[in-house]
Parts: sequence; C-alpha cells; structure tokens
Amino acid sequence: MATSANTTANMNMVAAANTAASVKTTHCSPNALGISVGALWALYIFSGAIMAMFGWGMAFVKVFSSLYLGYAASFGGAVIGAIWAFVDGYVAGFVVGWLYNRLAK
Repeated sequence: MATSANTTANMNMVAAANTAASVKTTHCSPNALGISVGALWALYIFSGAIMAMFGWGMAFVKVFSSLYLGYAASFGGAVIGAIWAFVDGYVAGFVVGWLYNRLAK
C-alpha cells in the first residue's frame, strides 16, 4: 500500500513539474500588431470621411482634420486621412506590442 501511495505522489509531482516547465510567455509581434491596428484605424477614419460626405459625422471629421492635415469630407480627404491614420495606428500598435514583450518577461 505504501508503495502505491508513493508512486502516485511521485507521478503527481512529475506532472506538476512538467506543467510548470511547459508554461511559456506568449510573444507578440510588434510589426503585426502595428499593421493590424493601423489598418483598422485607417478604415475607421476613411469610413468616417465617406459618411460625412452624406451629412453624418461632420463633427468627427472636423475634430480629426485638426490632427490629420488634408483630412476632409471628400474622397481625396478620406484617402489622405486614411494614410495618416495608418501611420498613427501602426506606431501605436508597434509601441504596445514592443512594451508587451518587454513587460511580459
């Protein structure tokens, strides 16, 4: 009986050690996160300008036109705003991914 209990205890300790050793910190690709955030933010800004061409969200375009030069409620302004927004979102996503990798060690 004692041998069976010792064997079970040893197996539990080995299983716990294997589980603890197999836990890894997830790595985040700053470049991939930057591209993802940049693309989503650019799409959001682009669609805001297109909607403003039909009268919805003019205040939104007015606020962001103070940040993104050339952004306006027109197709050209939407493209310019989307370019600015992609760069802005890429930098933000890259920094978040980089910080995550540094702090998650």
